[in-house]
Amino acid sequence: MAHTFKILIDGKVKTFRKFEEIPETFENVIAFEPKIPEGPHTPEQHAEIDSWSDKFKELLKRETK
Repeated sequence: MAHTFKILIDGKVKTFRKFEEIPETFENVIAFEPKIPEGPHTPEQHAEIDSWSDKFKELLKRETK
């Protein structure tokens, strides 16, 4: 599953494929594109899908600009 997270760091857009690799602070979120698998979903997949909203909010709190 290939997620795409584009983050502005030191004036340059950097792309991350894993949420955990995104630094604790950065300038701005440019793109937040988690890959959602085709349904039907397992309970584990539902839990992951449900977590993306909170993860996005967390990233917005990390922005410095």
